[in-house]
Amino acid sequence: MNPDNARERLKTMVLERSFRYRDNPPFTLASGKTSPYYFNCKPTTLDPEGMNLIGNVLFDMLEGANVTAAGGLTLGADPLANALSVISWQRERPIKSFIVRKEAKEHGMKSAIEGNLQAGERVVILDDVITTGGSTIQAIERAREAGLEVELVVAFIDREEGGREAIVKVVPSVRAVFTRTEIMEDYSEKNNF
Repeated sequence: MNPDNARERLKTMVLERSFRYRDNPPFTLASGKTSPYYFNCKPTTLDPEGMNLIGNVLFDMLEGANVTAAGGLTLGADPLANALSVISWQRERPIKSFIVRKEAKEHGMKSAIEGNLQAGERVVILDDVITTGGSTIQAIERAREAGLEVELVVAFIDREEGGREAIVKVVPSVRAVFTRTEIMEDYSEKNNF
């Protein structure tokens, strides 16, 4: 499947499964703010077709990036990183996946990062949805504490609510598969909104 077709099919899946709009009552977000729209990416990112499409789209977005691994704060980044890792192996340029725990384990190695990584590796931080950027920045900080070099950030959805701007202060390259504006434009077209 060509990259444009993969991206368009993925956008259709987001609109059908992961995007909701309602004015009254609005959705309450993790930040505590309310919004008339909500992205629950799991129905897309955990779907077999969705994972295949995501892996290919992310792999293409990372063309030229000198990274050996991808991951982010669990749970949102996990399916993205795993999808990318599988597709990267199939496309013969392996990118490992890793998980950033919300809290370091209190037993065993007491790790905040899980995966087959070594200090000094160049990585991409992934997130399913960026709103304020807080969880992404937390993942960046944990990765750096583990000695990883964060090259860039890629979000599946950028809600365009200041998160990208906050992240750019700590990692200069931030990309998104989709923006809220792009999803809302398609939603509006399809729903005569």
